[in-house]
Amino acid sequence: MGKGFFWGILILLNTPLFSQYTEQINSNRPGMSIGAFSLGTGVIQFEAGGEFRSYKHKGYNNSTVNGMVGFFSVRWGFLKEQLELTYEGSYLIDKLTNKLIEPNLSYLRDDFFSNFMGVKYLVYDPFKKGVETDVYSWKANNSFRLRDLIPAVSVTLGANFNFKEADNTYPYGDIFNNLHRPGFFLNINRRGIVEPLISYRGTLATQSHFLGTWVFVTNLTYNRITSDYEEQSYILTLTHTFSPKWSVYLENHGTYSDIYSDQILRTGAAYLLNDDIQIEGTIGSNIKDSPSFFSFNAGISYRLDFHKDKNPEAIKEAKAADKTMKKEQRKLEKGARKATKSQKKGQRRARKN
Repeated sequence: MGKGFFWGILILLNTPLFSQYTEQINSNRPGMSIGAFSLGTGVIQFEAGGEFRSYKHKGYNNSTVNGMVGFFSVRWGFLKEQLELTYEGSYLIDKLTNKLIEPNLSYLRDDFFSNFMGVKYLVYDPFKKGVETDVYSWKANNSFRLRDLIPAVSVTLGANFNFKEADNTYPYGDIFNNLHRPGFFLNINRRGIVEPLISYRGTLATQSHFLGTWVFVTNLTYNRITSDYEEQSYILTLTHTFSPKWSVYLENHGTYSDIYSDQILRTGAAYLLNDDIQIEGTIGSNIKDSPSFFSFNAGISYRLDFHKDKNPEAIKEAKAADKTMKKEQRKLEKGARKATKSQKKGQRRARKN
């Protein structure tokens, strides 16, 4: 599920695969961070969502922007298990209400909010050597281990494309660009900043798994490189599964540039419909009023799985190990129930005597 969540389940079930491929879909949704792991060769994945956003800017006399953002990404695992080609795009349709003048003016707008294409490469995989499983102890397989703190590490490099350049409605993602720098009202409704046709982005992603059901992802991003307003950001995402179908997450997203700085908190849940389809929902809010921000969205991830594992025997061994582990676990639970029952009988006899 989200953020490579089912890698945690694979570890729990002792899957000794030396690839990025997983039996269940590995989605970057929900949330805005990207996981460290790639999809695996022969997998094409689509991730999409719709989000309602509401902004109010105290610095512009509480001018507002309300609109819908459509997110869409395509991911393709190719050439090597560690490689992934990614496209990410978003399109915003909104209504800007200018409250700097009376009567207030409103503008209906729409444009691309972002376009990015890049390549991810897994630099380090702590699970490559497999994970030993004690088939006689559930506790041993789910307790905390120091080695769980060692994360997988990947690097994503690519370019942002601003096809309309000077005519872009949201340069650098600035949704209040029409009101940009309104000193003495001289710039109201005039074009403010201009984003170049191409700029560059690099992201370092780490991903840790611990206690069997927890995943922690970090993203450090340097964005809009070579532009006039470069941007740095971080994302911290903690995901927890409480059933084979459901997971929840918390996320802290900080962004810093001369155009826009913010810290956004998000939370949401994801549900696995089947091995190839995931649905999810999220709400988010920031902690300031220049502008204030609130959002909620819903999305879906779907994959086309053409993966052919290079080591089919590993899959058979993994399934056999999983079957053996579950069988032994049932024996232990049955034995524990018998022991408890016998103990209770002994206590009852002792009380009668």
